[in-house]
Amino acid sequence: MREQSPLPPLREVIKKYGLTANKALGQNFLLDTQLLSRIAAVPGDLTNSSVFEVGPGPGGLTQALLQAGASVTAVERDERCLPALADLEDYFPGQLKIINDDALKIDLSQQFKMPFHIVSNLPYNIGSALLIKWLSNSKWPPAWQSLTLMFQREVADRIVAKEGSSAYGRLSILAQWRCDAKLAMSVHRSAFTPPPKVMSAIVHLTPKTQPEGVDPEILAKLTQTTFSQRRKMLRQSLKGLPGGLEALANAGIDGARRPETVSVEEFVALARFLSD
Repeated sequence: MREQSPLPPLREVIKKYGLTANKALGQNFLLDTQLLSRIAAVPGDLTNSSVFEVGPGPGGLTQALLQAGASVTAVERDERCLPALADLEDYFPGQLKIINDDALKIDLSQQFKMPFHIVSNLPYNIGSALLIKWLSNSKWPPAWQSLTLMFQREVADRIVAKEGSSAYGRLSILAQWRCDAKLAMSVHRSAFTPPPKVMSAIVHLTPKTQPEGVDPEILAKLTQTTFSQRRKMLRQSLKGLPGGLEALANAGIDGARRPETVSVEEFVALARFLSD
């Protein structure tokens, strides 16, 4: 583990390779090395650990993870960033693997044979889709040991929200029914180049035991059905779902309630009856 890196500052790397953030790819470059080191520390000691990173860009977070002792597999869709990442690959021989592909197409079971962490400053345009994909694994607990992910603050708030709040919704339930989810830190928009219009936050998720008797696909369908009509009472939104009204009765949940008032545990109970 190196105390100091002779690698040039990230601003020089960006200038050297003529990199600019691509809005179409949801890019915003994070250049504050102290902040990047703090993010890399959120999962705990990464010495000799495997890490998956999405959208490394010029490699700021990648470098922090490598300096923390991790072996990193990074998927980058933007070919313009590959030369900068290749410089890191040369400096950390054997620690960095770069994949030029779309992260949504990556099968993690083919990339990792041992437990690993996912740490990423996620591209804004695919962040929620990636999170849902990682949370929807049919096998639980998953192969990943933790998720340390940067989102727009609005999305981060939805992931950790509790019932009764305006942010509470489908993403809250899909994240919390079999994970512990917390806000690890806030990130000011001024930390990025160029500064986005919104604030950001780091969310840290760790898997917990999945409740028994619940089909993840049914829970996903249940939350989609109810929160796509969140102003409607549950008995209205669930009457078109086979077994929906019967599940409400069996779970002892008042059909006049609206979905944002229903706890994660109550949604799990509904899904369990529907799974039966």
